Amino acid sequence: MNAAADLDVIEQWVVYDRPADYPTGFIARRWEITRGYVHWTADSIKGDTLQAVRRKLPRGLVKLTRAPEDDPRIVEAWT
Repeated sequence: MNAAADLDVIEQWVVYDRPADYPTGFIARRWEITRGYVHWTADSIKGDTLQAVRRKLPRGLVKLTRAPEDDPRIVEAWT
């Protein structure tokens, strides 16, 4: 398999703290990033605590800290 082909779609899980559509806890949403296109998928992981959501994320991901310009409800992202 071509290494460049593996990079055609990058998967990223973004963890939110009580967003408007899930005000009772933490939710991680899976985003797909392709050349020139970023969209969220229907996949999500919910939990009462940040640690509960982290335990449910797929293994092998790398944690990214939030950028200053991110929505304030974003806690972190994993890719």
